Amino acid sequence: MSLAGTAAGSTVEQGRVTLQVLADRLSVSTATVSLALRGSALVAQATREKVQTLARELGYVYNRSAASLRTSRTHMLGVVFHDFTNPFFMGLMASVEHTIRNAGLSIVLGTYAENTRGNGRRYSESIERQQRVFETLREYRPDGMLICAAGGSDSYHLQNLKLGGIPLVQVMREVDAELDYVGAHDVMGVELALRHLYELGHRRIAMVGGAKTVSTGRTRHGTYRRTMASLGLSVDEDLIIDGFGTRETGFRGIQTLLDRQHPPTAVLCFNDLTAFGALMGMRHKGLEAGRDLSIIGCDDISEAEQWFPGLTTIRNHEDRIGQRAAEMLLARIARPSKPVERVLINVDLIIRGTTAAPR
Repeated sequence: MSLAGTAAGSTVEQGRVTLQVLADRLSVSTATVSLALRGSALVAQATREKVQTLARELGYVYNRSAASLRTSRTHMLGVVFHDFTNPFFMGLMASVEHTIRNAGLSIVLGTYAENTRGNGRRYSESIERQQRVFETLREYRPDGMLICAAGGSDSYHLQNLKLGGIPLVQVMREVDAELDYVGAHDVMGVELALRHLYELGHRRIAMVGGAKTVSTGRTRHGTYRRTMASLGLSVDEDLIIDGFGTRETGFRGIQTLLDRQHPPTAVLCFNDLTAFGALMGMRHKGLEAGRDLSIIGCDDISEAEQWFPGLTTIRNHEDRIGQRAAEMLLARIARPSKPVERVLINVDLIIRGTTAAPR
């Protein structure tokens, strides 16, 4: 069924193909066309096939903007994370996308991390850039948003989104107690890691990474201090290195620790990326994890198993976090007044080759 070369066809080619154009061509109602395009059994199969064939030939595209005006819904969700280059958040995002796609919605992404080069690579997170991303997404009127806030953010920085009536769910980083939150059970993870090192015989245990401007950094550092005390171990401030969870933090941090007069025998890293940097920093000094020093990461991204030796780490189950966060947002959209939820996903200790008894 080709309309090329006809006068009407020329008109269609010059303008936008609408439901009305399809309906006029087939002498049916726009309601019939709409149902046929959705594959509804309320329309006879022969008619469905004619409508769908014509739509393909004319290049019909569903007008989501028009539908949004009719329903006050865009069927689009915003996902704004501090950094998509971290494989943990890429995995989390894949789980979110799978869940959202199965619900028939689309996703618009935003990020506010900055990686710059100068005298070495520098990673930073910009609240100003975050606010610009928020404002841009507001213009698209998303039905809801998943947020992993930039370092230094607090509830004030989410006020415009809340005042705009946009349902929000926080992921991994928590800045507003009045909003839903899904994240890893960081207290459990740090306790598992430190007790594992203690049982191996380590007593001088350092911590590298974890910015205090984000909730995960504060929680993991606080748990490190409490757990060390519960094990009867003193906390040496010289063995604590702050910083965002990057390879650069781990690389510089481990070299600083190894240059101390009394270096540690084991190191708990904020995440796997920090641990990978620490492993490389050790090799620059001719040392090997699991032999000269024990290293534990956090997240269990796929690279952790591929390193040699394999990285001992805390598995944070990003797939479960992503799925639960997406489900929570869909529930919040459906029931805006339901009670606020705070969900922590249990973690597991994965023991590989980078931890052993101290020499």
